[in-house]
Amino acid sequence: MTHPATVFARERVVAERAAREAGAIVRRYYEPGVAYREKSPDNPVTRADLEANACILRLVSEAFPHDGWLSEETADSRERLARSRVWVVDPLDGTKEFVQHIPEFCVCVALVEAGRPVVAVSYNPAADRLYVAERGCGTTVNGTPARVSRTAGVAEAVVLASRSEDQRGEWDAFKDRVRVRLTGSVAFKLAELATGAGDATFTLTPKNEWDICAGTLLVEEAGGRVTDLAGAPLVFNQPSPLRPGLVASNGTLHAALLALIAEVARAAAR
Repeated sequence: MTHPATVFARERVVAERAAREAGAIVRRYYEPGVAYREKSPDNPVTRADLEANACILRLVSEAFPHDGWLSEETADSRERLARSRVWVVDPLDGTKEFVQHIPEFCVCVALVEAGRPVVAVSYNPAADRLYVAERGCGTTVNGTPARVSRTAGVAEAVVLASRSEDQRGEWDAFKDRVRVRLTGSVAFKLAELATGAGDATFTLTPKNEWDICAGTLLVEEAGGRVTDLAGAPLVFNQPSPLRPGLVASNGTLHAALLALIAEVARAAAR
């Protein structure tokens, strides 16, 4: 595919290649009974994660040796904080889905400049779906322009929700207020939200930058909005990669969803 000459055209091409090559590695391991170990409770890692990470790191560092790097599968270094450009990578977001053979996971490659994502690629190798965004240039899925939904009423909104959060009861208070649809990893939810496959997603559980960075730009460039729980835009390449929660929507629903989350929090505190 040829790309127009845009500000970050070369970065986008490298990100797409890295996501596809890492995705090919992930797809090789995608079979029932894949071996994994627990890095921490309920946090599995497989050879697919590690090999995909090495692949992306090699391609990105060869092309852009002076940029910073933040990845789930690489020991963090504060060196990145001094860089104006940082690649934020999750070589396999949704390892739990991957090991359960649920095809709702993504390889995520994003470039952050001055705290904001400017290039984002999420690739679902199970479905061969490549979601791509560049700041100011829109979002595409396999080359076709993507847009968020137009749903305007919270009661009609399809909200993509985490299975593990649902199992912990974190969605019980919302189930009579929105249409909850259990969906795979947060990166996959954000990518699908950008195509209009759902109207919103949110999490009150902390997420790392690598989980949400690429998806943030995909949603924003598809016409949606992504913020923290107070409604402020997300800023990346922070000293701690952990963000305390987020709301992503088609934009139209955003204010009402923030209000609903605040209302539920107040009720729970009583």
